[in-house]
Amino acid sequence: MDMSYLKDMPIAILGGGGVGKTMAGDCALAGKKVRIWDQPDFAKINFRNIEKTGIKLGGHQFSYYGFERYGVGHVELATDDMAAAVKGAGIIVVATVAMAHENIFRELIPLLEDGQVIHILPDNCGTFIFRKLMREMNCTKNIIVGAWYTAPYGVRIIKRGGVLTNECKVEDRITTIRGAALPHSDTDAFIESAQYIPAMDAIRTGDGFVKGTTVIDVNLSNVNPVIHVPGTVLGAAVMQNFDTVLGQDKKNYSLYGFALCPAIAEVQAVFWEEEKALAKAMNVDICTVNYEDFFSRTTMYGKEYMGPDFAVPFEEKYENFYGDGPFDLENRYITEDVPVGCYLIQQLGRKYNVPTPTVDCMIYLANVMIKRDLIAGSKYTLEYLDIDHMDDEQLHLYLNEGVYTAK
Repeated sequence: MDMSYLKDMPIAILGGGGVGKTMAGDCALAGKKVRIWDQPDFAKINFRNIEKTGIKLGGHQFSYYGFERYGVGHVELATDDMAAAVKGAGIIVVATVAMAHENIFRELIPLLEDGQVIHILPDNCGTFIFRKLMREMNCTKNIIVGAWYTAPYGVRIIKRGGVLTNECKVEDRITTIRGAALPHSDTDAFIESAQYIPAMDAIRTGDGFVKGTTVIDVNLSNVNPVIHVPGTVLGAAVMQNFDTVLGQDKKNYSLYGFALCPAIAEVQAVFWEEEKALAKAMNVDICTVNYEDFFSRTTMYGKEYMGPDFAVPFEEKYENFYGDGPFDLENRYITEDVPVGCYLIQQLGRKYNVPTPTVDCMIYLANVMIKRDLIAGSKYTLEYLDIDHMDDEQLHLYLNEGVYTAK
């Protein structure tokens, strides 16, 4: 499909956090018209003085092919009015935590226009929720809904004296990314549309865009659960003792820099084998992660931005990560990756008779440590995603062609 009509259309970014703000500044620096939206309470903080300062891109911007983009980008509009942000936009990027998806989608869907392309990153089941809500809300607009398995950067927003700035510290830019649309028949057009997102230029000029085999592939390929959950749960002692027993400055803590170790890597590797077995049972692909990739301070993430030979042994320090947290258990490494990512794996494992004992164990331990049942409190059931009632044939028909089998 020819997606060139998107070339001169504005981009709307929904979410003013680290990834959303960085993508907005990156696209604006490249000369694109950009609108950025956030919820009213967050917009007051995330967009403070943005019309004066613009969005500054800094950081090391490590990338295998050397792509960099520094400077200050000025967005066309920073607002808490979603209608103003998305009106006439060609591409709408959703860069928020998964827990915010439903409310955002409910506000967005009545505003949709034919020809718009939705990019969710990472998916975290967002494509399923979006299509489900479109059915419920009787929306028949001709749009494309797709997602990526990760964000295009490793980034942090700079704080000074407790004040959140409009400066984005971009530590790395990945050179390849995996994506798909729901239905999969839209995937070629979805991936082609990414050519018109300047924030993905390091990917476009690097190793490029990888076509996943349906959005199930994209969700299972998201390595956040396999890295974050074992790393946070099994490395909790380092995190909680960092400034007391260990005498370090808590603001410098990093899961990658201090908690990961060979024993945790073994757990992560077995966790990943369970995901691979599930993908095989569902007859979908999954991104390639090798056993040895876990035995690096940068895990497989390092290879995304510095190439296939990049690894930092556990015996070495990697100060590039220092200060990226998490700083307690009440963070998305647990509160999102357990009730969304891990729970999806667990449920699909049961549906397809694939044992997931390591994933189950991580869920159980996270629940004990955080003192509440994250799964019992999760709405991310297969029923919520509207796929619980489908057999394998029906599910693949929906994934590939968009033919929905009603309950």
